[in-house]
Amino acid sequence: MAPPHPSYCENVQELKKTIMSHAAKSDEMMLTHLKVRIKDLWEALLKERFVFSFRNSLEVAAYRKLETEYSKWSWRLRSAMLEIENKLHNKIENEAIYEVEENDIQKELKETSEDVKKSMSEIFDKDKDKDILIQWKTSFEIKIKELQENIVRETKRKLNEILQQRDLKKKIDDQRTHHENTLYEKSKELALKLKDKAKDEETLKEEFDLFWEQCVNMIIRETHTSSRDTDIIRDVREILNDIYQGHLPVDHWKEGNEYNIFTVSSYSEYVIFKRSTKREIREAVKDTYRTAKESFGHTLTLWPEEETEIRALVIDVAQQTNRMIMSFNISKMGYNISCIQQLTDYIKTRVTEHQEGPVKYVFKNEFFMDLVYSICKKSNKMITDQHRMFRDTNDPVLYLERKREEYYGIFRKYCHGATSAAIFGEIICQKLKESIEQSVYKKTARDLAGEMRSNCESLNGNRSNLEKHILKTLAEEEDFHKFMNYIDNPSDHFKSFIRDEVSRYITNKFSDSVSPKMKENIRLLQQKIMKAAHESTEHDQMNKGDVVLWLKCFTQQLSDVLVFSVKDLSGVNHEDVDDFNLLEDVIRKELPTITSDISREFKTNTFDEKLDLKLRPDEILIDHLCQCCWVQCPFCKAICTNTIENHDEDHSVSFHRIIGLSGIHYFNTEILSTHICTSAVANSNLYFYPSDSEKVPWREYRRAGEDYAKWNITSDLSELPYWKWFVCKFQKDLEKYYNKIFVGQGEIPDEWRKYTKQEAFESLDKYI
Repeated sequence: MAPPHPSYCENVQELKKTIMSHAAKSDEMMLTHLKVRIKDLWEALLKERFVFSFRNSLEVAAYRKLETEYSKWSWRLRSAMLEIENKLHNKIENEAIYEVEENDIQKELKETSEDVKKSMSEIFDKDKDKDILIQWKTSFEIKIKELQENIVRETKRKLNEILQQRDLKKKIDDQRTHHENTLYEKSKELALKLKDKAKDEETLKEEFDLFWEQCVNMIIRETHTSSRDTDIIRDVREILNDIYQGHLPVDHWKEGNEYNIFTVSSYSEYVIFKRSTKREIREAVKDTYRTAKESFGHTLTLWPEEETEIRALVIDVAQQTNRMIMSFNISKMGYNISCIQQLTDYIKTRVTEHQEGPVKYVFKNEFFMDLVYSICKKSNKMITDQHRMFRDTNDPVLYLERKREEYYGIFRKYCHGATSAAIFGEIICQKLKESIEQSVYKKTARDLAGEMRSNCESLNGNRSNLEKHILKTLAEEEDFHKFMNYIDNPSDHFKSFIRDEVSRYITNKFSDSVSPKMKENIRLLQQKIMKAAHESTEHDQMNKGDVVLWLKCFTQQLSDVLVFSVKDLSGVNHEDVDDFNLLEDVIRKELPTITSDISREFKTNTFDEKLDLKLRPDEILIDHLCQCCWVQCPFCKAICTNTIENHDEDHSVSFHRIIGLSGIHYFNTEILSTHICTSAVANSNLYFYPSDSEKVPWREYRRAGEDYAKWNITSDLSELPYWKWFVCKFQKDLEKYYNKIFVGQGEIPDEWRKYTKQEAFESLDKYI
């Protein structure tokens, strides 16, 4: 926001000088002159203040409008990139491309990028507030440029991971394809032997069941399918037991004693201090009623700043390990204990690096163990669900059992003398089913994310709008533990909120919007497949080609939208297929049955069952709304509002909070502070104590170290009544949480207690 108008500041200074110069004089004429002068200056001051306030209000409104537009621009770029990524992903899986360069992605994104630039120009050059908006033009152009570079770079990274994993999982895919196609050929051989019994359905069924059992048993022997169930927590215990060479505390994780490191109010129990410090003196002074031996013998407590840096470590490690888990691509590659080993190694490295840095403590073994355990327990369901998807797709027993009826249907047609073209057409449709299902689910998920960006009130703006709805929901529920999760782990809380909103939207809008969207995507894809079949037939007839040419043309036309290629039919004998009109007719006839099956299975929870985590609508929106700065104010834990991670500018927030919310208390006392960062910075008589160093004036907070120097805390009286209501409402809970109290210097002002929940709500709408 712009600073006060110069004349406003000059009048303030003039008023101060006039009062000071005449304060000691008691001459009546002088006093009369003073009153007149003060009155004139005060009127000028009020006038200038009104002008400044009005101008500032216009700027706030203009900036909010710009933030809303930025959210739209960024979503257009991200949603376009989702389509590009999906298309290139399909091409990679179909072995149509073998490398991905940033230039290739930039070219694909060029049209959308130009549209966004045009929209930006219209806002800055033609909007009615263009004279106000122009001051932010450069900064927003830089933000969009950085965003575009980031999503291009991230898309390239993800696609290159898929390229690398494609080669690793080729053996799995080839093995599955081999089993499928071997069964097709063997069932064809059996059908030829039973042709004279084609009308005896009972005999055909008995022969097929016997054949099927023999084939599945043979496949099980060949693949050596493991019978060991996936148990993430068991694997965690095994690895930790190996690290501590069998000395893992037996009772540490007994039922009912399982620590969640994300919810502890203090990490003091997890640390040992490196050497004697002023901290021990502080503890001794504070506990004068104890003996010196007792005072120095009890557990020393961490400073609030140290609590904050440890919590920041925990949150960052959790976020990075979550990205590692996503990169494992478990739904495609499967799970094994090496996944947990990689996570454990990374966590160990981060913990070691932290305690070897400029900190005055080291962690106990329990910190590392509970951090590993908490992260893995939190990710347990996600890993287990992803591995279930892998098993359903690749375990021969599970996969083939689902395909049994399809194989039997083709077997019967062989027995009844169906032509090669008719059989091959049906095999193509059966092969397409899984790919169609994945394509439709992914497209519907992207469409739903876009729809919710428009129609869902909490998700249709920027992160500030999302945060406002989160705060409203917290106030409605009045759940203190959820409040503290939001304060201590904001990123985690935001993501949970988005997942809940998406789940609620899908449930409420399933019949009206979600299901029709799915059916429309099925219809459009069905049209594309039939168009590809028809054009392949025409192309083959014009070039007097064979089935190989037809199949190549057919799969190439679909390589953008489906994971389906010629290699999926390797091993299926189709050399004698020569009636392409019949082949096309069979696909036209069988395809609706396939798509009807997909539609019938679609329910509110099938996104979770059918899609990789990162492809679901909630994760798409999380990726859009949560790829931003999550650094918290070192005093009050308010979240930096910058929309770019690792940005160069100072961190800042629109409204700081009461610092007692983060456990900050008066030196050598148990009294929580009621100061707000912005007003504290404006007070020249206030000091704070970063760790156990010398006191630092609030006005010079940047001197306190790197975490403070990166913040821009303006010296003003801005405040959000919402947090005053919260402190009053949950005073006892906060005191219990931090084991400190609001009394004396930290007494909650009486005027704060006058705020109602409704006024807290209204302050969110007014200021955010």
